[in-house]
Amino acid sequence: MKKTSLLYLAFLYFGNASFAQQALTPNVLQTLRESYTNNSANKAIRNAVNANSIKKLTANRDHRTTDTWFSHKVKSSGITDQKQSGRCWLFTGTNVIRAQVMAHTGMKDFHFSHAYTFFYDQLEKSNLFLQGIIDTRKKAIDDKMVEWLFRNPLSDGGQFTGISDLVEKYGLVPKEAMPETYNSENTNEFSALLKRKLREDGILLREAADKGASEKELEKQKTDMLKTVYRMLVFAYGEPPASFTWAPKINGKYTEKPKTYTPKSFYQEVCGGMDLNANFIMLMNDPSRPFNQVYEIDYDRHTYDGHNWLYLNLPIEDIKEMAIASLKDSTMMYFSCDVGKFLNAKSGTLDLNNYDYASLFGTTFGMNKKQRIQSFDSGSTHAMTLMAVDLDENGKPKKWMVENSWGIDHGFQGHLIMTDDWFNEYMFRVVVNKKYCSQNILDMLKQKPVRLPAWDPMFQNEQ
Repeated sequence: MKKTSLLYLAFLYFGNASFAQQALTPNVLQTLRESYTNNSANKAIRNAVNANSIKKLTANRDHRTTDTWFSHKVKSSGITDQKQSGRCWLFTGTNVIRAQVMAHTGMKDFHFSHAYTFFYDQLEKSNLFLQGIIDTRKKAIDDKMVEWLFRNPLSDGGQFTGISDLVEKYGLVPKEAMPETYNSENTNEFSALLKRKLREDGILLREAADKGASEKELEKQKTDMLKTVYRMLVFAYGEPPASFTWAPKINGKYTEKPKTYTPKSFYQEVCGGMDLNANFIMLMNDPSRPFNQVYEIDYDRHTYDGHNWLYLNLPIEDIKEMAIASLKDSTMMYFSCDVGKFLNAKSGTLDLNNYDYASLFGTTFGMNKKQRIQSFDSGSTHAMTLMAVDLDENGKPKKWMVENSWGIDHGFQGHLIMTDDWFNEYMFRVVVNKKYCSQNILDMLKQKPVRLPAWDPMFQNEQ
């Protein structure tokens, strides 16, 4: 017998022996069975858990409900509702601007058209994907970047940098200029079809490149593909207006003569026209990576000619300091967190004491924030608008409040209230105006960013 064959047999023998030691053998299973005591207490718990919601069983009846008083609160009006869509990032970003428009015009109720901005978001992401396929045409189909592109041709999620680029390029329009449609409020079905079409087009572009098509020919083919995408988007979300007539209203009456605007002139004249990319910075609290460092997420942007996701990673106390300064100056902020953790949807509270999971199962859930991130147990899932903080006599935060986009009937009158302890554990991102940053923070922004890959699981878009 050949020496290689003997080595192979030896590997099989010792490998199987090793597996036998590591597998769930009958002896191990017997040990596990004997570890469970089938007494009356465990039977009662088993019956309860079998038949009920975990949250219902672990709701902490001894915990006092969080009060709704806030020492510093930015005035808001008209809770928005993203319905069955992943557009929280879009509602949150425009809610910050909406508050400024209402303060400037005196209107008590005003809403932007999210269908308008979302239309161009989806068109831009389609172009981003198809151009990415052209840019990577010489790479193998199983290359990590090519694989990521086909897995993520587009989504209805996003983040603040996308809002900045979209607003700068396309402006904004009021809701009445382009109302919501069924599919803009219920994005799953249409989005799945659009993704399928984009993947098909991506394969066609790669096949054309393999047959020797030039980059110029591929670009022409891409434009023809985008014509189909544009038509599909119009059918689903409506046709974006090139211009519209509008004037502010109070109690149903115009306060000035209606005027014709383009989306970009509306943003400049009515919304203040601030350069969001130049004036705002995203702050992250991610203890799994070094603090005081700027990071950039490769290819994580909404437009091909836009900006990659950029943020400064800071200790939580530094972020709180700037957030408090912003709220004291009556300025809301884009905010994102892991909203599903310890959420009592009925009361609208996010509190580490809302549920006692440990007592029910007789164990502990003791990972810290860094460990939860590293083990994929926690990450940012939802964006909202940070609008209030309650400070104690020493100026330290006790609790915070956000304006949500799940409708007026959800939570506390459309808001969520979080304790400061919960904020520490599950807040991830806040976007602040640079005027609330110290010179030390501004100096940090000058450093060369550490670039992270597009597929890093910590940096999925908010839904």
